[in-house]
Amino acid sequence: MNLARPAVPGDAAELVRLRKGMLDSHRGPDPDIGWQPAAERSLRERLTGPGGDLMACVVDRPGPPGGLAACAVGTIEYRLGSPGNPTGTTGYVFSVATDPDLRRRGYSRACVEALLDWYRTRGVRRVDLRASREGEPLYASLGFVRTPDPSMRLTLSLTS
Repeated sequence: MNLARPAVPGDAAELVRLRKGMLDSHRGPDPDIGWQPAAERSLRERLTGPGGDLMACVVDRPGPPGGLAACAVGTIEYRLGSPGNPTGTTGYVFSVATDPDLRRRGYSRACVEALLDWYRTRGVRRVDLRASREGEPLYASLGFVRTPDPSMRLTLSLTS
């Protein structure tokens, strides 16, 4: 029995709450919550079912209904094909989070496995993620390996 289920638009607030906890655990507590309403709106719009390019898999918190214990979110990105990836589709896993009081129960594993199943049904063969030191053993046990690709980022300013 898989504990994970696909998230629905009504899970958006809980997905954002779990993401905030995950970000705070990596970067330290950040009082900035101004991003949360936009993130929640985006999730409500994009969690439309398995046919879209974004999927979140969640495990419900044990006990009274209403909260989530864990989640994993993923997107499908479309790039030009290459010898190792002729279709150019690449999955990207992010926002894998479990409430601290519910860790070590297999919830994140269940979410990531469900997300990998979704990628398989969509024909995605390559899946990328960035792993924290704590998360790396889980991902390695699922078959992820480190790559030599360097990562760089540019933040563009938006003009009106």
